[in-house]
Amino acid sequence: MKVIFDTDPGIDDAMALLYLSKLPEIELLGITSVVGNADIAAVTRNALFLRQQFGLTAPVIAGAGQTLDGVVKAEPAIVHGHNGLGDIVIPAVDETGLQPGAASRFIIDTLRAHPGEVTIIAVGRMTNLALALREAPDVAGLAKQVVIMGGAFGYQGRSGNVTPLAEANIHGDPVAADEIFAAEWPVVAVGLDVTHDIILDTEYLAVLADEAGANGELLRQMCGHYARFYNEVMGLSGVVGHDLLAVTYALHPEWFETRRGPVVVIREGLAVGQTAQMPESRKGGHPLWAGRPSQTICTGVDSARVLEHYRRTVGRN
Repeated sequence: MKVIFDTDPGIDDAMALLYLSKLPEIELLGITSVVGNADIAAVTRNALFLRQQFGLTAPVIAGAGQTLDGVVKAEPAIVHGHNGLGDIVIPAVDETGLQPGAASRFIIDTLRAHPGEVTIIAVGRMTNLALALREAPDVAGLAKQVVIMGGAFGYQGRSGNVTPLAEANIHGDPVAADEIFAAEWPVVAVGLDVTHDIILDTEYLAVLADEAGANGELLRQMCGHYARFYNEVMGLSGVVGHDLLAVTYALHPEWFETRRGPVVVIREGLAVGQTAQMPESRKGGHPLWAGRPSQTICTGVDSARVLEHYRRTVGRN
């Protein structure tokens, strides 16, 4: 499976990238960075650091440093630390892995080079994807699929984390998110409805650190900051593995329950960033939804199977 990984590392982004590095069935073509968990310079450096740390050969391509809604948001240092990776010490990075050019252009060129073969796994704001669509709308017909970590549709009462209505990646650039859901490519939203079932508790992280060697220990160190946030906000003894679940879906969609229908993202006002789907089973409906392609949202997941697969995968030498 050919993959572009669009990311804003980010602790759970690092979890997902380690996962990708250990999957022989994945051919990682590029790592594109986008503003989000830190500014664009920091997340691009983080991507280069993780590329080096995890022994990856795919290039890093710097992406959008500003969002399409034109709203500057505070960086979530309380969640991911000031450097995006839990304030661990990050040594000087080897920048030979940084490929020149814009991430959106890389996405266009890669989809055109491999029509129908490339899965985009996007676990940050959707800005790079929307910029690619704006420049070359035809590429929507060339993607195999787009799997995003984003959104919240109200299953199990999970309707938002930045606001009561909006999930962080969608809220971060609601204009871009709305545009990618409206495009004629198959989108799968792996949102809070399912990601909050993926809890890496303290014991699990300790086992991971033991089995996955230096990289497992690195994750455990990063997760110290992350775990403090989840303990204070949700009372959890552990962390939520949001982004790794988008990787899991790309490999094992059969482990998920889903619903199909067009999706609209609220672009402004009190509900900005809210994701709303009109199910295919609903007859009639508002024309804003009726004029859009059906997309897939995840509504349930076999969490035990996912956690076992992740631990077994990242523990590979």
